[in-house]
Amino acid sequence: MQAVTQVLTLEQNPFAENTYVVYDETRECVIFDPGAYTPQERAALRALIEQHNLKPVRLINTHCHLDHVFGNAFVAETWSLPLEIHRLEIPVLSRFPDTCRMYGIPGVQVSPEPQRFLEAGEEIIFGNTRLQALFTPGHSPGSLSFYCAEAEFVIAGDVLFQESIGRTDLPGGDFNTLIQSIREQLFPLPDATMVYPGHGPATTIRHEKEYNPFL
Repeated sequence: MQAVTQVLTLEQNPFAENTYVVYDETRECVIFDPGAYTPQERAALRALIEQHNLKPVRLINTHCHLDHVFGNAFVAETWSLPLEIHRLEIPVLSRFPDTCRMYGIPGVQVSPEPQRFLEAGEEIIFGNTRLQALFTPGHSPGSLSFYCAEAEFVIAGDVLFQESIGRTDLPGGDFNTLIQSIREQLFPLPDATMVYPGHGPATTIRHEKEYNPFL
């Protein structure tokens, strides 16, 4: 059966991070990068899922910078989901409390430890949907992007933005590695592929090939 896979977006927390809920006609969904920081943001995420009558079945971080993991504890506790990340993101996640203190961000819910590690090329299966995990380091050492060939979209984390790229001056970042990730993992995707980034509006592979000044 062909899946009808859709993507819902919530902009959350002071960093204007995009939280994604990906679901299909079975109503099963995956929550990517829950950025819910305040009680109001956590309530908004719950309301979105209830509004669409969804059943969360997986919790996945594209990478573990603070703005992408604020809501990990809430999602894990609310829907009894284990956290899934790439193994190379363990040091990034472990720095989460210290990074919050450095930014002066109080009252943070500490993220649970990962219970499963995702590998490059692995299929993320839920409902009738299949996503492929693409290894896209450079912004963060273990960044993953998630490509849906059937619905022609990719959840790109902070790798590729509309006419921009992820910053590479944070621990574990590297500019040349990031550019290589984009050129070797994302740009080979079909030009019409919709790119859902960790911040800002969605774009397409075609648009970034033509207009991204970094590429």
